[in-house]
Amino acid sequence: MNALLEVDGLTVQLPVAGELRTVLRDVSFSLDGGKTLGLVGESGSGKSMTVRAIARLLPDGADVRGGVHFGGAGVFDLRTDALRSYRAKDVAMIFQDARAHTNPVRTIGDFLTEAMRTNDRMPKPAARKRAQELLAEVGVSDPERRLGQYPHELSGGLLQRVMIAAAVAVRPRLVLADEPTTALDVTTQAEVMAVLGRMQREYGMAMLFITHDLELAGAVCDETIVLYAGQVMERQASVRLHEDPLHPYTAALVQARPEIDRRVDRLPVITGHPTTAYEAPDGCAFAPRCRFVEEACGAGVPPLLQIGPSDTRCVRMPVLRGRMARVHVGSEHIGSEHIGSEHVGSPSNEEVQR
Repeated sequence: MNALLEVDGLTVQLPVAGELRTVLRDVSFSLDGGKTLGLVGESGSGKSMTVRAIARLLPDGADVRGGVHFGGAGVFDLRTDALRSYRAKDVAMIFQDARAHTNPVRTIGDFLTEAMRTNDRMPKPAARKRAQELLAEVGVSDPERRLGQYPHELSGGLLQRVMIAAAVAVRPRLVLADEPTTALDVTTQAEVMAVLGRMQREYGMAMLFITHDLELAGAVCDETIVLYAGQVMERQASVRLHEDPLHPYTAALVQARPEIDRRVDRLPVITGHPTTAYEAPDGCAFAPRCRFVEEACGAGVPPLLQIGPSDTRCVRMPVLRGRMARVHVGSEHIGSEHIGSEHVGSPSNEEVQR
């Protein structure tokens, strides 16, 4: 069975100061209907740009190579009515900042019913009734009154629920969720994610979920993709990502995450700074910050290796697997030279044999 969404070798360059700069490089993955795929990585890794490419919301002048296929059709080949239908009915987007993506001078009712009246030609009374039903489904109390309110009259949690209601109003086949809970407190975040998960199951939608929260990705997503410098570094089942990371970058992210059942003097951090795709060095983009780096890591861009049902872009993975998850309690950093007092560059012969 063909996947609902297929991204194949997606490379995107954007014009900056008169020159093209790479923001995505050879990004490939697929997503089946009804499944949830997570995208994680530091700021600038290419998460939001990947989603915008899928929705064909890239800036003017963008140079795109590779392909995005939805339901077997090439997204970048769609024109006029077909593109309008794709954006209006097949794919819906939930943005990180709900206030920035709602019109402050239009009511919640206008916001929710616009797509139903425009795309489905639904009469206004029927659209308002459907909007009330949607608000009730996402847990918004007194939905009739809410339809007459403006965005500034709603809390962040309520407004994000409105965004979810708007996204599922036309029952899309794919939801693109770009960090929809980042601006919310932990309790509200849990409530919003529960609503989104329930709506996804009821409508059988697939979801591409962007987050900085590895714990949340593990709880929500069937698989997780780790992006760095506009490249896929790892793709693995979410339940395995924390236990058996296949790339040093993934391992470093996992180790830098606080754990509630353990106390350390200082959390490990990744030295250096995040690298964008156009700043990436020759060879492995993560090499300047990697504690396992060797000369072979600079010999060209590593290919994406398939390891069973998973993928990794690390040429040293066969040697490093099982060692990368080690956490040095009390360490100040995870860098390319030392962790605490132990050098962790090349493994010894004895370690390799084990």
